[in-house]
Amino acid sequence: MKTDIEISQECKMEPISSVAAQLDIDPDELELYGKYKAKLSKELIERVKDNADGKLILVTAINPTPAGEGKTTTSIGLAQAFGKLSKKACLALREPSLGPCFGIKGGAAGGGYAQVVPMEDLNLHFTGDFHAITSANNLLAALLDNHIQQGNELRIDPRQVVWKRCLDMNDRSLRNIVVGLGAKADGMVREDHFIISVASEIMAILCLASDMEDLKRRLAKIIVAYNFDGDPVTAEDLHATGSMAALLKDAILPNMIQTLEHTPAIVHGGPFANIAHGCNSVIATKTALKLADYVITEAGFGADLGAEKFFDIKCRKAGLKPDAVVLVSTVRSLKYNGGVKKEDLTQPNLEALKKGIVNLEKHIENLQKYKVPVVVTLNAFVSDTEEETAYVEKFCRDRGCDFALSKVWEKGGEGGIELANEVLKALETKESHFEPLYADDLSLTEKIEKVAKEIYGAAEVSYSPAAAKELKHLTELGMGSYPVCLAKTQYSLSDDPKKLGRPDGFTLNVREVYPSAGAEFVVGVTGTIMTMPGLPKVPAANNIDVNEEGKITGLF
Repeated sequence: MKTDIEISQECKMEPISSVAAQLDIDPDELELYGKYKAKLSKELIERVKDNADGKLILVTAINPTPAGEGKTTTSIGLAQAFGKLSKKACLALREPSLGPCFGIKGGAAGGGYAQVVPMEDLNLHFTGDFHAITSANNLLAALLDNHIQQGNELRIDPRQVVWKRCLDMNDRSLRNIVVGLGAKADGMVREDHFIISVASEIMAILCLASDMEDLKRRLAKIIVAYNFDGDPVTAEDLHATGSMAALLKDAILPNMIQTLEHTPAIVHGGPFANIAHGCNSVIATKTALKLADYVITEAGFGADLGAEKFFDIKCRKAGLKPDAVVLVSTVRSLKYNGGVKKEDLTQPNLEALKKGIVNLEKHIENLQKYKVPVVVTLNAFVSDTEEETAYVEKFCRDRGCDFALSKVWEKGGEGGIELANEVLKALETKESHFEPLYADDLSLTEKIEKVAKEIYGAAEVSYSPAAAKELKHLTELGMGSYPVCLAKTQYSLSDDPKKLGRPDGFTLNVREVYPSAGAEFVVGVTGTIMTMPGLPKVPAANNIDVNEEGKITGLF
């Protein structure tokens, strides 16, 4: 079997202008980055803003396992299947981060015959959006430290600097550092920290901003530190807003590429769902809705993270109303949740499947709380038995969900036609009455507990003294109406990655709380989740190479 990168490199791509023409985009409305990549121009976004919206379909999944679920692959294959059915469809995806690409997870371009291309470009530097976000983040950090060094007119307390530097790489050594060492001219000595770029508030801001004016409004509100009186100091106080916006002037525009079957794909922004809000940009999604009749988007990791934040943060803030949700699972991952070891997952085991299907059950229940039609799809493997598949199908239909097998990894769009038809049927026969999980006027603590108890299944929530104090402080600062963004392990519904299936009776531990004032949400960090990941013992980077002709190998 060919590798993903071999399949993608054999694809004969169409010029991006031809792909864009499927959505009635004129070549002059594209800003080209070579033959096969482009940014959508401001003129295009302005031209289509009054078009009627297409149907919005969210693809999410159960909690990820080492067996792999194929959420992005399913999203891409579903879009290709809509194309096979002569539907005017568009993908709206996130950009991959270099951290997991060189770490353990690999890239995020799909797999098999359901990929977006050029795969290497997307997974590496793409159009430079993440570099721009990293630069804007670190410019703000530099201006902050320079202000302290140059007399500290704002009376910033160096012990209460909360703005962190960032890097789009997994580098645990930078989690906790000391800056300003050396001579007096080298700055004030203080503890500092790095986070991965996808966890930067500027990433969240870019993905939630509606336009440049809104971007600047949000950038200005970023809290970088507190002064000696305990009052917040913002990016606007440091006169940083304009220069950060200048760095982001191109990054704010969505990117367009294509699938292996030349379906248009708008790919923009990339906050992680375990440590950020996990959705592509509002501008990308809204523009796609104006261009296509059907828009397939995804949210990171499992539905407990990505879908919850898509609904409760992105849809709330952007006024989006999803029309259907596709929930991805596999027989293998359900057996893994039932206690089967990874090396034994290809063996038939109906009893383990029945035990592990409770994870899927909880995600179905959670999605139904948002009053959006749910279609469950099994990403098919050759080791699946008819008995196992039939059991899952009946389980889902008994719970009011439509169901379809997906074979897009093997067959591309052709393998997604069954799923596409089920989604179309759900769109035609069932109405979406979407509403967020909680109201704006609940307290921050009530919102955290609503998510913890109703979505995760926790019995109660505990707060470190610092977290409890900060929740009170942020409420006093006027942020009590903001939604919450919980940073949590993706591997479990709980905050313990080892608790598989459907854990209950557990306590969710919130150890840190901080504001994303510009993104307009409050982050609660649970368990041992890190905002700067580390590399594994054998990083994926060890196997990536490029030959004399410039052909990349080992990327997946």
